[in-house]
Formats: sequence, structure tokens, C-alpha cells
Amino acid sequence: MLNNLKKIASNYFVFTKNATYKDDGIITFHNADFFKYLLFQESYRLGKETGSWGGYDLEWRVYIACWADLKGSHLSGDLVECGVNRGGLSRAVINYIKFERFNDKKFYLLDTYSGFPQEKRTVAARANLYDYDDDYYSEVCNTFKNFSNVVIVKGEIPYTLQEVKSESICYLSIDMNCYQPEIAAAEYFWDKLVSGAVIILDDYGYSDDYILQKNAFDEFAQRKGVQVLSLPTGQGLIFKP
Repeated sequence: MLNNLKKIASNYFVFTKNATYKDDGIITFHNADFFKYLLFQESYRLGKETGSWGGYDLEWRVYIACWADLKGSHLSGDLVECGVNRGGLSRAVINYIKFERFNDKKFYLLDTYSGFPQEKRTVAARANLYDYDDDYYSEVCNTFKNFSNVVIVKGEIPYTLQEVKSESICYLSIDMNCYQPEIAAAEYFWDKLVSGAVIILDDYGYSDDYILQKNAFDEFAQRKGVQVLSLPTGQGLIFKP
């Protein structure tokens, strides 16, 4: 048995030693030049330093968000992230597009900043939510204190959605690990999304309890006459026609 395990480990090492990327559930031998870009490296470092990802590395996932954010920056409207945690993703994309240059745009960051509400923890457990007990609102405020066009909205979605005053949205990131508030956010912002805007669904491609989110967004997409693009990062992308 031990010899078999050693053989499997050895084969895995040989197989992956020339991989261009092997993390976050992905092994690929395809081009991954974006890792070499100094701007991406700096942006990723700033995001990781917030402590949002619990020590894991999510480079490819973050790059997808940076790409979508850059695409949105060339469109009219504001940016929205629902499910912020400690702000790692938003900090990375803000640096990647140099968001401080966009005086005509706002970036709304919506979260409870203390995990799922205590009175709904039983629901959260069924939806595979993380039961964070820390209050990291002050940390997030400190992270974005130098960005006057970042608006931090504290509270439970969907009750805080109306605090996003924009009528035009060019980028929407959704990552709440629970399909009910995620669908509520997608429904609320759909008509406000400008043509060409991207919705990023962080957990769309994951299995087990996350299948509830996939099924919900497949149904949502069908009603809107679009499709979700499933990515090997576990993310899903929806493009507003």
C-alpha cells in the first residue's frame, strides 16, 4: 500500500512539474503569461495582504475578475461587489485598473462584514456558508480609506441593495455562498447593467452544496435569455446583451 502511494506521488510530481499553473483546483500546461505581468503581481499581492483568502492562492480566479473589471472600466456606469469579505478581490481589481483615475465612477462594496447573520446560521449551514464570527468592517474601511470613490455598504443583502444609488452598472461580482441573496442581487441589478457588462459568479462551478447556486443561476439566465459561461476556476460569467 505504501509503495503504491509513493508511486502515485511520484507520478503526480512527474506529471505536474512542467505545468504552467497548479492551484485552486486547476492544473494546466497552457500559456499563463499573465502571472509575469508586474501590474497583476502587484494587484494580487495587495489583495492577498487583506487576508481574504485564508492563505490559499487564487491567482487565476483573481485574474478573471481583473479582466472583467478592466472591461467594465471602459463602459459607462459604476461597479458593484456583493460579498466582499476582507476586500481582497476588490483591492486587487482596484489596483489593476487604477480605479482612482475614474472620478466619474463609484465602486460599491456590499457585505455584512461579520459573516452570515447569527439568527440565520442554520440556513447558512445548509448553503455551505462560512460562519465568520469576526467583525472586519473596520479592516475593510481602513483598506479603502484612500479611495474616495469606494462606497462601503454594511448590512445583509437584499436589504442593502437600494443603497447602491447608481442607475448604470458596468461590473458586478457576486460571492455570498448562498443562492437566495445572490439571485436577489442579480435580479436587482440586471436592468441597471449596461450592455457588455460582466457578472462574475464566484461559486458557480463548484459541486456539492454549491449546486444550489448553479441551478438557481441557470434558471435565472434562461429567464433573461442568456447563458452562464462556466470556467475551470469554478467561476461563472454572464454577459449583459
